[in-house]
Amino acid sequence: MGKSRMEFLDRIEERQRLRRLLDASNGALACLYGRRRCGKTRLLRECVKNRRSVFYHLADKSERTAQMSRFIQEVSVQIPAFRAATPGDWGVILDLWVQLAPRGSILVLDEFPYLVQRDEALPSILQRICDVLPETGHKVVICGSSQRMMQGFVLKQSEPLYGRAKEIMPITPLPFNWMKAAFPSWRRIDRLKAWGVWGGIPRYWELQSEEQDLWGCVHRNACSPLGILRHEPQFLLLDDLGDTAQASAVLSFVGNGANRMSEIAARMGRPATDLSRPLQRLDELGLVARETPFGADSHGKKSLYRIADHFLNFWYTFVQPNLSRDDFLESANERKIFESQYEVYLGGVWERLVRETLRMKPLPGTDMRWQNMARWWGAGLDHHPMELDIVAESPDGDTLLVGEAKLSVREDEAPHLLSLLESRAGNLPFSAKYKRIVTRLFVADNPPPDAVSLAWCEESP
Repeated sequence: MGKSRMEFLDRIEERQRLRRLLDASNGALACLYGRRRCGKTRLLRECVKNRRSVFYHLADKSERTAQMSRFIQEVSVQIPAFRAATPGDWGVILDLWVQLAPRGSILVLDEFPYLVQRDEALPSILQRICDVLPETGHKVVICGSSQRMMQGFVLKQSEPLYGRAKEIMPITPLPFNWMKAAFPSWRRIDRLKAWGVWGGIPRYWELQSEEQDLWGCVHRNACSPLGILRHEPQFLLLDDLGDTAQASAVLSFVGNGANRMSEIAARMGRPATDLSRPLQRLDELGLVARETPFGADSHGKKSLYRIADHFLNFWYTFVQPNLSRDDFLESANERKIFESQYEVYLGGVWERLVRETLRMKPLPGTDMRWQNMARWWGAGLDHHPMELDIVAESPDGDTLLVGEAKLSVREDEAPHLLSLLESRAGNLPFSAKYKRIVTRLFVADNPPPDAVSLAWCEESP
């Protein structure tokens, strides 16, 4: 059994920026937003702990007056005179906080969109508060999981808070290399398996840290009717989308192999033109990604869609089709059978991790950086269809990298695979434009000599 509360991981730059803002003598507004469970609240609590005059309000979906009453009660613990406030007008309440709070106080409004849903005037009220922050030294931090609303508050020119925030921070999932710190006793390949389920979401890691068995944790938290993540996809979609039924249907079909817009539309019985905006919105939220072959027009007809969020991808591929079964992944025998299915799925997870790691650092033993990482599919010079896992180029455009990702390879297989990869690289329609072609095998588990291993992905950039 692991720890019930995991050590706080990463967020180094975010902590530095927040602490710099909170330490400054001048007042300021900061905005944090990102997918639920990414650790926004934990980050804020880490940055404000041991500071004086911190007023932390975690909003909920209750009625407007109930929200105000709770805020008044919370502030009154530190400022008894605040009990005189009445729950009627956020403008009056926040003006009173500005007047009574000690200089340099910190006000955190977590899940700020819930407050705005009950009182649309709140951003305008906060705009007025922001105008007096420099002279009071007060800091106000707004935070929320609705990425659409939070971005709109501070990035949309027509919104009252546009241009007011000194820091605007998107809080994204943690990178893979932090899995080692979270699960130091696990084998590398087991950390990759867990990554394929949970991705870089800290709260999911915390649930997994309470037990060693991956599939037992998945069953109890995601598959069981009582599981804390049983309705997680719906909650994620509700944070940002009004029509969750359509988005869920799109994700379901993509998760089960419909990767072209025409295929998704056909399964939904809708014209493809009807899906352009929903897919774009899911892409903007980081839930879906649009892929094109290396070197192809990003808006071309060869585009494929995949679910970008690891947990949602796993959910719609494996959990949703088995929702009617409360015992899915419950027995040891079923987990053993499932492992063989998951291994095929894990190959795609490994490919994607290699491409993501290449964006952050060079190959082992080299200092050359790469760009435009992608898969490639299409007809080769011999006019036969061909697919390649990893294709990238050097910034100067002189060198092409072509790689193949395998979960495991026998040592005696490696020379043949590398030779075949070199042949396929030379068969690319655009290979002649490069002065040099570099080929690499990327092998996750027990890599043969000269192959790039999972250990490379675990090293800090």
